[in-house]
Amino acid sequence: MAKKKTQRVSPAAANREAGWQQVATTPLLRQLAGGGPRADSSGDAMWARVEFGRYGAQILYNPDRLATPGQWAWVFAHALLHIGLNHSDPATSGALRRDMVHHAVSCVAVDRLLDALKVGTCPFPMPDLPAPDELALARAWRRDGIPPEFLGLGTAGPAPDIVGEVETVDSRAGQYHARALAVGLSDAVTKVVDRAAGVADDSAAKNAKKVWDVALGWFVSSFPLLGGLASGFRLVADAEICRANDIDVAAVDPTVAEIYVNPNAGLNQAEWRFVLAHEMLHAGLRHGQRAMGRDPYLWNVACDYVINGWLVEMHVGDLPEGLLFDLELSGLSAEAVYDRIANDVRRFRKLATLRGKALGDILGEPLPLPREALGGIDLDEFYRRALTTGLAYHDSSGRGLVPAGLVEEIRVIDQPPISWDVALARWFEAHVRSPEPVRSYSRPSRRQASTPGIPRPGRYFPTAATLECTFGVVLDTSGSMSGPLLGKALGAIAAYARAKDVPAARVVYCDAAPHDAGYLPVDDIAGVVTVTGRGGTVLQPAVRFLERAADFPADGPILIITDGQCDPLRVHRDHAYLIPAHAGLPFAPGGPVFRVV
Repeated sequence: MAKKKTQRVSPAAANREAGWQQVATTPLLRQLAGGGPRADSSGDAMWARVEFGRYGAQILYNPDRLATPGQWAWVFAHALLHIGLNHSDPATSGALRRDMVHHAVSCVAVDRLLDALKVGTCPFPMPDLPAPDELALARAWRRDGIPPEFLGLGTAGPAPDIVGEVETVDSRAGQYHARALAVGLSDAVTKVVDRAAGVADDSAAKNAKKVWDVALGWFVSSFPLLGGLASGFRLVADAEICRANDIDVAAVDPTVAEIYVNPNAGLNQAEWRFVLAHEMLHAGLRHGQRAMGRDPYLWNVACDYVINGWLVEMHVGDLPEGLLFDLELSGLSAEAVYDRIANDVRRFRKLATLRGKALGDILGEPLPLPREALGGIDLDEFYRRALTTGLAYHDSSGRGLVPAGLVEEIRVIDQPPISWDVALARWFEAHVRSPEPVRSYSRPSRRQASTPGIPRPGRYFPTAATLECTFGVVLDTSGSMSGPLLGKALGAIAAYARAKDVPAARVVYCDAAPHDAGYLPVDDIAGVVTVTGRGGTVLQPAVRFLERAADFPADGPILIITDGQCDPLRVHRDHAYLIPAHAGLPFAPGGPVFRVV
C-alpha cells in the first residue's frame, strides 16, 4: 500500500503560525484575535498592516517575510493594538486628522504598550520613545516635522500601517473593538491577581469557554455581511440559564439583541460560526414579527430550513449535526416552506431547533437577566441598516456570493411595508371592474339649464352593465369574530366600492350555514348590516353558494372575511382573505391575505 503523502509546512509558515498563536493566547489580545490574518504580497517592505472596513478590521501580512515566532508575535500584537485602540479614527490618537503624523503617533502609542507588555521581539531597532502625551506630540511633529528615526516605525515599512477610508468605518465596529480590548485587559488583570493569590491557571478551560466569542469576532473582522449585526449583539454564555430555559445549543432574543449560548454544547469554532450566523439572521430578518398568526414553532422550523440552506451555500462555518437542512427546500422562501410543512404537522413537531425539540430558538421575551437599558434604540432601524449596508459592503469588497433568496429578503426589509388597506385597494383595482358610463341625449345633462340653447347628453350607468361590476363578500359571523375587525373590514370595503363606482355587493353571511343577504348597497355594508349568525364556522357552503349563484357574474371576485378559525376552503375563482393581524389560516391560501391592523 502506497504511503499517504503528508502536506509539509514550511519553517517560515510554522514560525508565523506560532507567532499568531502566541498572540491569540495572550489574555490582553485574545478577544481581538477573532479572525486570523490574511496573506498580502502587495509590499516587499511590509511586515503587516491593518485594513479597516465598515464593519471590522483585517490584518494583512507579507508571506515572503522570514522571522522568528517572537518577531511575528510582536508584529501581530502591533496590528491588533491598532485595532483595539481604533486608530482608524484620528480623534482616538489626538492627531485631529489622518496623515503621516497620525500614523507615526499611533505607532508610538502602540510600541509604548508593547514595551510594557513584553509581547514578542521587535524585528527592527527601536529608538527611545517620547513622552506619552500624544496630542502634544502630534502638534510638535506637525510644526517641526517627524524625526527621521520615527519614520517607518510601524509594521508596514514606509507606508502607513492603517488602510481604509475613515468615512466607511462604522462607529459600532470601533465600539466592539474597544470593548474587546477592555475585556482582554480585565482578563489580564484577573490572571495576575489569580497568580498572586496562588490560584491555578486553567488556560485550556478558559480558552474553550471563549470559542463562541472568537467566532463572533470573526464576523466583525472577516464577514462584512453580518459584521454590523455581530457588533451589536451580546453573547450570554451561562449553563444555568440555558438549563433553566431548555436551551440545548443557542437561542436569540431580538428585542434586546442577545444570543444565549450553552457552554456545554461541545461545538468547535466553525460550528459556532454557523450557529451565531443562524441566530443573527433570525433577528435581522425579523422572523419573530413575520409569523403573522402562523404557528410559532412551525414558522420557526420553516425559517430554520431556509437559513441553514443559505449558510451551507455560503460556506459560513460548519453545519452542526442534527440541524434542519433539506436540499429539496433550497430556493424556497420561509412562507413557502411553512405552507409545505403545515400539511404534515405531526411529523414536523418532532423536529428540533437549536434550542431543542419542539421549542423555537426565537424567544418572545427576554430572559430574566440584569442588563443595561437599551436607551431608546430603534431595533427595526438597527437590523435594517446592519443588513442592507452589510450587503452593500459585502458586494463591493468581493467577499463571495450571497444566495438570491437572502438578497431578496434583505431588499424587502429595506422597503417600508405596505399597509393592509392600501394592499386591499390594489386588489380591488386589479379584480373589480368599474362600470362604464353611457351618454345619451334622451337624458339631459345636469348642465343643460345653464346652456338651454345647446343640447348636452346626460351620463348614466346602465343597470345591466352595473350588475356585472360587482364582487362577493363571504362574512364569517361565528361567535369568535370580533366587532372591531368587522367594523374596519366592512368600512374599508364600502370606501373602495364607492371609489370604484360599484353600487352594490353580493353578501353572504356564514356560520353553521350560509345566509344570503343578496345585493346590498355599499353604504349599507358599512353601517346598516346586521350580523345574524352566531354558530360554528363552516365557510365552504357560502363560497359554493356564490360560485353557483345565477345572478352573480361568472368572473366576480370573492372577498372572504374571517378570523382564521375555519376549515380549509376551496375557491375556484379570484379571491382574497381579510383576517386579523395576529391570526393565521390553517391551510395554504390560494389568494392574497390582508391582515387588518
